[in-house]
Amino acid sequence: MIITRKSLPRRTFLRGLGAAVALPLLDAMAPALTATAHSAARPVRRLGFFYGPNGMFLSNFHPAGKGGRDFAMTPILQPLEPFRDQLTVVSGLSNRGVVSPNEGGGVHSRAHAGWLNGVLPYKTEGADLKAGKTIDQYAADVLGAETSLPSLELTTDSNYLVGNCENGYACAYLNSTSWKDESTPLPHERDPRVVFQRMFGDGGSVAARLADMRRDRSILDATTESLRRLERRLGAGDRTRVGEYLDTVRDVERRIQRAEQNNASTPLPELEQPAGVPDGYAEHLSLLYDLLALAFQADVTRVSCTQVAREQSGRTYPEIGVPEAHHTVSHHQTDPHNVAQYTKINVFQMSLFAKLVEKLRATPDGDGTLLDHCILVYGCGMGDGDHHTPFDLPVALVGGGAGRLAGNRHLKYPLHTPFMNLGLSLLEKVDVEVERIADSTGRLAGV
Repeated sequence: MIITRKSLPRRTFLRGLGAAVALPLLDAMAPALTATAHSAARPVRRLGFFYGPNGMFLSNFHPAGKGGRDFAMTPILQPLEPFRDQLTVVSGLSNRGVVSPNEGGGVHSRAHAGWLNGVLPYKTEGADLKAGKTIDQYAADVLGAETSLPSLELTTDSNYLVGNCENGYACAYLNSTSWKDESTPLPHERDPRVVFQRMFGDGGSVAARLADMRRDRSILDATTESLRRLERRLGAGDRTRVGEYLDTVRDVERRIQRAEQNNASTPLPELEQPAGVPDGYAEHLSLLYDLLALAFQADVTRVSCTQVAREQSGRTYPEIGVPEAHHTVSHHQTDPHNVAQYTKINVFQMSLFAKLVEKLRATPDGDGTLLDHCILVYGCGMGDGDHHTPFDLPVALVGGGAGRLAGNRHLKYPLHTPFMNLGLSLLEKVDVEVERIADSTGRLAGV
């Protein structure tokens, strides 16, 4: 490393001709004149939530036994086996605050809108929405203060649904898993192209950015001179790291351009398939995950909430041998065929999540990896989809939490321990202090 009198600011960008690209953490960003630059750089903590719809067949998710380190990996957890040392499975948590004592319909809307806030949403088909501020947004208030995007909300589904979606509940309750406050659901973006522009655009209009990028000009081409100036201030290791990072950015951009070209040659209905969205589910979700990894790496955001699919999803998965709709097989009634198909979908979605985990583990960050400094929460708003209750929720925590989250554990709590207790515990691990959320009774011991 080259020691200079000044270190680079953590929020360093390559700029030029209307483009601005954030950079990952480099040696040169740590305070100068220290023997070990990375040890002087305080780890950046990141928190990500991943929502799976329609619950799970719980015995294929929750490990058997009373908890501990010697738990056997269940079928749905199997894709996370390579990351067992940074995996914590949690059993026994419930979100009883979203249960309505007076009505049976609307369970999907309530489970979805209340997953991260524990609040029973107000039943309405209009604009007078009401639920509660979500865990991720408490984190964004603090962790997002130093990033260009306080949080990043992603989805594989369209958010164009309006009006009544379930038993008098507005579609907005299914569109949004993240709520800024009790009356403000945050939109989740499904188009990777738009996500990319939010991350790396300079504030110009979407139309202008699309027109520029459709002329096959990478936004990085405009930063060449800025990059040359920066490289003169970096050591060999940093130059290599910047080069690898920018290659990744280019690769994501090329994939988005290919998706747009494919959609142009085979036009699809605009609302179902906006420009830039890949045709296949796995490719689409994987591309969103790649963008999220880039956002964490570049410190564009430190908080995220991703809908693996929206609650009540009727998506089919013929590519894995499931031609039936997800929602249909979630009403399994213990029929062996339905349980098998239901579980296949859960395993498939978990395997795509596992690829994101692998990417984060392979990406250096300070004195560790991105995975070392993340806490990723994968779960559902329902327990067993056939029962339609938010009880014994499936919860998997992955990552090191910058040294604050131990792995290789199955934590089993008494049934109906408030899920919001976990929320308080996770916020504490990323230095966000919140006294109470909904029905929380305190932090979870042992997390």
